[in-house]
This record gives sequence, structure tokens and C-alpha cells, in this order.
Amino acid sequence: MAPAPAKPPARDSEVILYPQAIFKDPFRKGNNILVMCDCYTPAGEPIPTNKRHDAAKIFSNPEVSAEEPWYGIEQEYTLLQKDTNWPLGWPIGGFPGPQGPYYCGIGADKSFGRDIVDSHYKACLYAGINISGINGEVMPGQWEYQVGPAVGISAGDELWVSRYILERITEIAGVVVTFDPKPIPGDWNGAGAHTNYSTKSMRNDGGFEVIKSAIEKLKLRHKEHIAAYGEGNERRLTGRHETADINTFSWVRPVHRALTCELSSEFSRKGMS
Repeated sequence: MAPAPAKPPARDSEVILYPQAIFKDPFRKGNNILVMCDCYTPAGEPIPTNKRHDAAKIFSNPEVSAEEPWYGIEQEYTLLQKDTNWPLGWPIGGFPGPQGPYYCGIGADKSFGRDIVDSHYKACLYAGINISGINGEVMPGQWEYQVGPAVGISAGDELWVSRYILERITEIAGVVVTFDPKPIPGDWNGAGAHTNYSTKSMRNDGGFEVIKSAIEKLKLRHKEHIAAYGEGNERRLTGRHETADINTFSWVRPVHRALTCELSSEFSRKGMS
């Protein structure tokens, strides 16, 4: 009789959670809270996916905190029909009209899922997240919200909790949310999380020279940054559909656009919205 195969060594699967940020719970309300945690092994080491640990070291550096780094993050996402994984508002197995009228669009033939989007916006406000705007995106069934301006590591905490709240809202609505960079292949826009950033030096007089210096430093690490941005972006960053090519670093001095749908970002949290 052959001996029984040796059992693989037991692995300690325990993960220790350390609370880092607290938000009001928009679902249970009352005195209930949502707690943003990061994760460690029982030995006290951050687990491999705990990127917050190293970020906290950077943001707590006195030279960094003195610069008061501001972030404004534009989170795009797509709403999908649960049973088909096809975008909300699209005919089953078919396609809507070409992109063009959907961006910041209104009307039942252009805007799909606004009740979900508004519910998410209100839930984030209740939670204390500095959500500063929402708008319909270029692809039908695709939306965006903005978190910020937020200072330092709080931008990441607020963004992650806002994503959690969005997952809960879509669960209630019976709809699937995806952050996939290119959920529909072909001649359709993808989804990203565009990040606006500035330091005190950039915001002060002469700040444009500081901005240009920072851009040159970013250029030197382009491939490393792209690798850290997440999987699937090679499907989105093709040089088409309002994107740059993933292998090419470029920058331009933007011309300000004033669009009605984006004004909430300017007015939010100032008593003017």
C-alpha cells in the first residue's frame, strides 16, 4: 500500500487590519461608520498589495507635507446589465448610435443610469467624501465622478471608499459596475482615472516653472509609472479615443474649457452648488 501523500505545509492566512480613515455609513446611517483599513501579516509586515504603507511614509515626510499636495481624481466607470455584461442602455447583442451626443448628455435616449449616479453622489456626500462633481461620459453607459481637491494620502482613502460605495449602490440597483480600462473593444472610449495634481510651489507665483520641472522628472520614469497604473491599459492607451499612445510620454499646456457639466467641480464645498 502506497503511503499517503504528504500534506502541504500549512500557511498562515491571517491578515491584520489597521484602521486608517473613518467615514459615516450612508447605508446603515445613525452612528454606524465605514472604516478604511490597510493590511499586514501577523508578523507586522505590510502585505504585497498594501501600497498605502509606503505612501504614508512619503506623505508624512516634512518636506512633502509642507508642499500640501492637492489631488483631484476623475474616476470613470461603466455600468453593465447584470445578466449580459453589456453596457446599460445598449440593445442586447447590438450597439447604440455613434459616440457624440452622450457626453454630459440628457434624455432617455442619451443618459443611462442617472438614478444610480445621483444616489452614489449623495451617499458619498453623506459619508464625508469630498466628491466634487459627476458627469455622463463619451461612451453611453459610462460615467465619471471627481474626488477632490483632497490633500495627500486622504485622496487615496476617499477614492477607495467612494469605489466601495459605488459597488454597494450598483448592487442594490441590480447593475454591475466595472472599472475596466476598455470594457467594449472597438471604436468606443475606454475608462481611466485621470489625476490632477499640484503642490504649494506649483500654485504660487512662478509655479509654471516648477510644473515643467516635475514633468521632466515624470518623463524619466514613464515605463515604471505605466506598469503601476494597473492591468489592461494597453487596450485603452492606443493614441485614439482621446488618449496618448502608451509608449509615448507627452504633455501640453492646456487651454481652459468652461463646460456647464463641469462647473460643480469648481463650486463644490464652497456653498455655491
